[in-house]
Amino acid sequence: MRLVNDGRAFEQVSDAVDEVNKLKGQVAAEWAEASRFDAEKDKAAFRQYEEACDRVKNFYREQHEKQTFEFNVRVRAEFKRTIHARMGIWEAMEKLNTLVDDSDPDTSLSQIEHLLQTAEAIRRDGKPEWMQVAGLVHDLGKLLYFFGSEGQWDVVGDTFVVGCKFSEKIIYPETFANNPDSKDPVYSTEYGVYSPHCGLENVMLSWGHDEYLYHVLKKQSSLPMDALYMIRYHSFYPWHREGAYSHLTNAEDQRALEAVRAFNPYDLYSKSDEPVNVEKVKPYYQGLIAKYFPEVIEW
Repeated sequence: MRLVNDGRAFEQVSDAVDEVNKLKGQVAAEWAEASRFDAEKDKAAFRQYEEACDRVKNFYREQHEKQTFEFNVRVRAEFKRTIHARMGIWEAMEKLNTLVDDSDPDTSLSQIEHLLQTAEAIRRDGKPEWMQVAGLVHDLGKLLYFFGSEGQWDVVGDTFVVGCKFSEKIIYPETFANNPDSKDPVYSTEYGVYSPHCGLENVMLSWGHDEYLYHVLKKQSSLPMDALYMIRYHSFYPWHREGAYSHLTNAEDQRALEAVRAFNPYDLYSKSDEPVNVEKVKPYYQGLIAKYFPEVIEW
């Protein structure tokens, strides 16, 4: 077999590769551009935990005392062997609609209103359909509350790493004093059970709706990895907002950080928007749901 070097063919291939790389950059920029819908909003009015009501403060005290490494190992084992329900995405949204999140100081809206506000804000800014879907479903993991959770403390609230020293950048850090891990000779150290720069994929985050939904959807959806990052880490404020855990993250986590930071304004700042007309937008989102999910999901 004779091999011939064809300079023109090489140039054609090279040009094609360059064009693909340009398109990749455009796709990334499509969702990574800064949000526009919140340009005139007072960001300082959100996440004011020092001024939060007792409901919120009591929630975090309980969460910080009870989210131990041992609990997180046990609850994950239970997740792997239990199917709580079988239903579609929209049905799951309607089921969730009776819950008001005790950890949230910014809104008392029902969950379906918040999901639609988030998705609609992403849609208005011209973001891709998969990101709109991520906004639509990102809090569906709160169904855990109806699936035998021990309260809201193992369902909602900011997430953090367990198995090592609790970061001072977690809200109300003083409330970890009664968590037994804070005095454990291993779990109270900087690295705990982890190794330097092991990556977030290899650490255990406090169990709640983010982790639960991520594990449910990564095998039961066609959402891209960036959408799954947005879902898994959107409550991980000590990391994506405060810069904690740099001693555990690695280069692969940078993409996840960019995705979550692009998503976060829609989750946080859309909470002050007017309620969405559910019946008006329902057909549009049912169409998107059909693109990315099977008719029935195992929860």
